[in-house]
Amino acid sequence: MADDSSSGFGWFLAGLGIGALVGVLYAPKSGRETRDDLTAQAADAKVKASQIVDQSKDQINDYVDKGRDYYEKGRTQWSQYVDKGKDFLAEQQDKVAGAVNAGKQAYQEESDPTHV
Repeated sequence: MADDSSSGFGWFLAGLGIGALVGVLYAPKSGRETRDDLTAQAADAKVKASQIVDQSKDQINDYVDKGRDYYEKGRTQWSQYVDKGKDFLAEQQDKVAGAVNAGKQAYQEESDPTHV
């Protein structure tokens, strides 16, 4: 879709330039005035193109900055989830180890013949 809109915009600009050129060529002016007008219009077009390029660069830089922010935010959240998972596993491991030790101790107490 981006190709269609940029292609359409390119054709629009081409048509605009051709229309301006035809209008200037058929205007009732002398050759010198026509050339001066064409030069002025070319300079204006160059300035406008430069402005569009600068705006595009700024917009791209904004998108890149936003992308970096989202990446960092996601990375931070992922790290937090990993840390929570590690803590949960350590806690469960401690509980299982405690239960195993309690089972061993209970077994030893029950299997000890001196224990009544």
